[in-house]
Amino acid sequence: MDRISVFSGEKRSSAFIITCGIITALSLGIVLTKVDIQFACLPLLMSVAFFFIVILFRYPKLGLYSLLAYSFVLVALIWEVGDYPFGIGVEIILLLTFMATIFHRQEWKKLRHPLVYIGFFWLFLSIAEIFNPYGASLRGWIQEIRSMALFPLIISVLGMVLLTKRKDLDRFLLIIIAFSMLAAINGIKQLYIGPSAGEQRFLDAGGSVTHLIWGQLRVFSFYSDAGQFGASQAHLSLMCLILAFGKMSWWKRILLIMLAGILFYGMLISGTRGALFVLLSGGFFALLLSKRISVILVGGCLVVLFIAFLKFTHIGSSNYQIYRLRSALDTHDASLNVRLQNQQLLANYLQDKPFGDGLGTIGKWGKEYNPDKFLSTIEPDSLWVKIWASYGIVGLICWFAFMMFLLGQCCGICLRIKDRNLRIKVIALTSGIAGIIFCSYGNEVMNAFPSSAITWLSCVLVYLSPTFDVTTTDRKLSQEVPDSKGIWILKGDLYQYVTNSRSTHA
Repeated sequence: MDRISVFSGEKRSSAFIITCGIITALSLGIVLTKVDIQFACLPLLMSVAFFFIVILFRYPKLGLYSLLAYSFVLVALIWEVGDYPFGIGVEIILLLTFMATIFHRQEWKKLRHPLVYIGFFWLFLSIAEIFNPYGASLRGWIQEIRSMALFPLIISVLGMVLLTKRKDLDRFLLIIIAFSMLAAINGIKQLYIGPSAGEQRFLDAGGSVTHLIWGQLRVFSFYSDAGQFGASQAHLSLMCLILAFGKMSWWKRILLIMLAGILFYGMLISGTRGALFVLLSGGFFALLLSKRISVILVGGCLVVLFIAFLKFTHIGSSNYQIYRLRSALDTHDASLNVRLQNQQLLANYLQDKPFGDGLGTIGKWGKEYNPDKFLSTIEPDSLWVKIWASYGIVGLICWFAFMMFLLGQCCGICLRIKDRNLRIKVIALTSGIAGIIFCSYGNEVMNAFPSSAITWLSCVLVYLSPTFDVTTTDRKLSQEVPDSKGIWILKGDLYQYVTNSRSTHA
């Protein structure tokens, strides 16, 4: 009788998954017909969608891996395939993953977590901005809230529930390193062979204004712009270099060092000066978290020498990429002075607007949906400045406090990890988070894909890492204790932390 009931339950589950797959595939077919995709492509696309849905509902974490991959190639699809609404694919993947997660009845108690609480508060503040008396059009607000508040919250929620095993951390690192390497290779091809047809159309449509300087191409690969490409390459270069200090075979160490070098070159050819601060700020955190005085002293000296090389010498300035990187430390740089002048204009304008002008009034969506607003005429050139203009000084202080709180907790977790290999991985993630946060002062990095997905999933994995750091004995004992207060509460030593949480080990 039990066998029959179990079998019936499995049949009902399979029927439900297949039904969802059919409905989604048909819906996708209707949508694609509306956007004039050739009819011959529909059967193939519907088949792919159907099988993706079936697999997704069996393995929900596939949705997060798919989101990571999709966030890297999203812009390339727009350039090479056509100006179709590929951006909505992010919402579709997140929605389907959320549905699959609910279907599997995951442990939602894990969401009693400061990362999720902060996400909900920031979303509430973003929703409240729609009532800003100086606010933007509804369309501009909708476009801006997606990347500013909605995506980070949903990604964090799904990550906390689904990424429960140590091998999920390894898969995450493998995906982001592999796609970043593809981006670096494409960027090198872009510089020495030439852009593809879609990339050339981007340049011809106005991209050349910011990506062709003095006849030199600022490489952007398949990212939205060179700023995103450079910051992401610096981010992954730093992570690969830190990971190389883990306990591993010699060939893996050499491979990681080579990858770090290639990704660093990708950063150089992007011509993105702000990417330098990913390395400096992230490297600073990596040195401190190593807890080894010798490493801190040697690494600190190397960083000081590197800065002195850029600041006080002219060696290599005949190379355009090195010249661009050196100009990041030039206080008399014309571009830096323009940014400072814009910030002074904003300070005067926002003096009596503690909650800003509202979402969607500055930057890309400001120009498109609120051209009559004063802020739409000013380039933010910074996520920090964009938040200041959109949410006001109150919102900027809240956001910065939240980021420092999360970064502080991540650092605290790094110091508690006992397993050496895991600690190196967590330090790499935390240093990358720090680098992206501080780099976002110079560029809009943290609110755009793929950096947004990488950063928030990095936060999730750092918070979950203590549950991966257990011995066989600890794992056996921890299984006897029910989950009570959530895995984010760190009290005492690691053993006390693990025994107060349900086992979710690899």
